[in-house]
Amino acid sequence: MSRAFVNEDATHEPEPRYALPPRESPRFDAAAARALLEGAHIGNTHSAETATGYAWGDPVLIPHIEDLIREAEGLGDERMARLGRRYLRKAGR
Repeated sequence: MSRAFVNEDATHEPEPRYALPPRESPRFDAAAARALLEGAHIGNTHSAETATGYAWGDPVLIPHIEDLIREAEGLGDERMARLGRRYLRKAGR
């Protein structure tokens, strides 16, 4: 492999863990929406997509994302609100 693609000094952070209820739980989609925003917040959307089974921008989660945007705005967390709005744009909203 070319050395251009090897970062010998890279630190290997463990994959984040997301607190998700069982998939059949009625709370799963709300928790998945939160996990996707948390993953985006740390720059690791892929890990949240893998953990939840939802892709970034999946329209199924729109109502939950909208709730999280309102929550973030109420807390003054502009970063999370901005990520939520970015999710909605990807979902076609």
